[in-house]
Amino acid sequence: MSEKSLPIVSRETMGRLEAFDVLVRKWTEKINLISAKDVDLIWNRHIVDSIQIFETAPDQGKWLDIGSGGGFPGIVAAILSREKQPARPFTLVDSDQRKCVFLRTAARELDLNVRVSVERIEKMPAFGADVLTARALGDLNSILSYAERHLAAGGTAIFPKGARWKQEHIEAQKFWSYSLEVVESRTNPDATILKIREPKRV
Repeated sequence: MSEKSLPIVSRETMGRLEAFDVLVRKWTEKINLISAKDVDLIWNRHIVDSIQIFETAPDQGKWLDIGSGGGFPGIVAAILSREKQPARPFTLVDSDQRKCVFLRTAARELDLNVRVSVERIEKMPAFGADVLTARALGDLNSILSYAERHLAAGGTAIFPKGARWKQEHIEAQKFWSYSLEVVESRTNPDATILKIREPKRV
C-alpha cells in the first residue's frame, strides 16, 4: 500500500482523512503527537498504516483503541467506519490529558462517533471490546494483559509489530495461550499485524 494508496472511499471520507492529516501537523507543533522526523511522513507512516489495521479488523462491534496518542489507528478507523457504519462506537483511551484534548477536538471537527477517556488502561474497568487495538504501546507480553482484560468473548486484538515480532511471540508464549493470525504489512516489509483471539494466562 503506497503513499496515498487507499481502498475505494468516498470523497467525503478522503476529505476527512486529509483534514485529520492537517490537524495532526498543527497540534504536533504544540504537544508532540508524533516525532518531528515523522511530520512529513504522516500519510504513509501513520495514516496508511492505520488504514491497513482497519482493513484487517472485524467490520462490526465496539472498538477500543488504547494508548491512542495522536489518533492512530483510532481516529483513522472511525473516519473509515463513518462511511458505512456511522453508528459504530469507538472508544479511545490515553493517560495524557493534552493528547485527549486533541483527540476530542479531532472527533468533534470530523464529526465522528468517538468517545475519549483519560485514564490508565490498567486501571480501567473491563470494557468488553469486540476489537481492541494498540499501536507502539509495549511488547506483546505486556499488551496481552490488556487484551485479556478488555476483550469481549470472541473479540479480536490487533497489534501491529516490527521486525522483532517473532521474538516477542516466543517470549509471550511462556506466559500466554492465544490464537494467532499473522498478516503481512503492506507499508513495511519488516513489519506484521498480529490478530489475536482468546488470550489466556497459562
